[in-house]
Amino acid sequence: MIVNISEAKAQLSKLIDRVYHGEKVVIAKNNLPIADLVKHQPAGKRKLGLLKGLLTLPDDLMEEDEVINAMFYGDED
Repeated sequence: MIVNISEAKAQLSKLIDRVYHGEKVVIAKNNLPIADLVKHQPAGKRKLGLLKGLLTLPDDLMEEDEVINAMFYGDED
């Protein structure tokens, strides 16, 4: 179902009821589709630890690198 913005404003409650019952409503401006009015789908919970055991970090990860320090701070000669 396609409705223009002015009609959508006037009939929002009815359109939401139609969406609630599974219908997709397209909102248009000058008969050009702009937005879809669809039933909300929760994103679900985040899963932590998806990469556990798949990554290895080097032991010297937090050690400073002289070359990188020189690029940021210049040579201390």
